[in-house]
Amino acid sequence: MGRGMRIDTKPFGSITIEERQVISFPSGLFGFEQHIRFALLDASQAPFFWLQSVQDVHPAFLIINPYLFRPDYLLEIPDVDYEELGSPPEDEVLVFAIVTVPERTEELTANLQGPVVINRRDRIGKQSIHSDPQWHTKHRILEQTPEAVKVR
Repeated sequence: MGRGMRIDTKPFGSITIEERQVISFPSGLFGFEQHIRFALLDASQAPFFWLQSVQDVHPAFLIINPYLFRPDYLLEIPDVDYEELGSPPEDEVLVFAIVTVPERTEELTANLQGPVVINRRDRIGKQSIHSDPQWHTKHRILEQTPEAVKVR
């Protein structure tokens, strides 16, 4: 097993992670283009995860698999984005939506317009923009499937 690396995180403080948890985002994430290495961490509450910058404690994004609350979600990413990911086979692609956590947790929303797509095999990520107007930046999560996502 490889040696871990120590990083400072927003949700857990200083922790040790494995290199295999690190995803490279050559273009960064929108608004955070200078952050190109993120750790994919389990959140303390399933089905959420954290996407934590390796370089700094900020930014850290709470993320969720969009299919858990929108089984009808269709991922369509431009060919150029798919190529930037290394053109992975479908079974190596992970898809996440960035979650916004307001003061009232029942109003959690997810950004389905700007999915975070990860090539699991090569650990390369890309935030893409969905051109379909039915997907926007603030989909209410709990309203759509309260039984699938429990927030305490």
